[in-house]
Amino acid sequence: MTASYDAPHGSPEVIDRREGPYGEVVLRRHGGVLQIISNGCFLMDTSDGRSERRLVDAALGALDGRTGPEVLIGGLGVGFSLAHAAAEPRWGRISVVERERAVIDWHRAGPLAELSAPALEDPRTEIIEVDLVTYVNETSATYDALCLDIDNGPEWTVTDGNESLYSKAGLAACARVLRPGGVLAVWSANPSPGFARSLRNAGFRRVRTEEIPVARGVPDAVHLAVRPG
Repeated sequence: MTASYDAPHGSPEVIDRREGPYGEVVLRRHGGVLQIISNGCFLMDTSDGRSERRLVDAALGALDGRTGPEVLIGGLGVGFSLAHAAAEPRWGRISVVERERAVIDWHRAGPLAELSAPALEDPRTEIIEVDLVTYVNETSATYDALCLDIDNGPEWTVTDGNESLYSKAGLAACARVLRPGGVLAVWSANPSPGFARSLRNAGFRRVRTEEIPVARGVPDAVHLAVRPG
């Protein structure tokens, strides 16, 4: 989730406001930028997207040339990760888990379709409407890569329930849905040495952190880890 630090002038226009199972979600337009707000907290906007795209590219690169790898993207957001994955022919199945019906609607028949329409039409793409924490704990499906962007990082979660995803049990659930040698990639608004230690303690290998420069000065980060073969 990337915040905009070079905000447009004037007041934002509310395009849609919904009450969902996890509280209020709002889609706003501020100048030429679309913004998603959850329970009054800014989540993400369409101003940049370089770190979300890097999340997908870094996961693919860490798979060491695996043919037709299947990826699970946690969080549809404004669609940067999905659109970037669908633009890459090397990916096989592209599954996106999104718990907010409003966000899915904004992509299918709303203003965010301008970013995601080609990706949603791609036959490799499927949208799964469910909470990610629930999904990784209950699904029998497995993937080659798991790209998570549902929070502002392991230490700054959108809802309290998401904290469990970064715990030892949560990371074990992530490992369970990864095939041997599969890659876990986690977006964060800042590098987290503590989370890198948690990944190692959970049994992941080749743990590393990539930093992506952004306008505010503190870099975004992608935490990468590989499930042992």
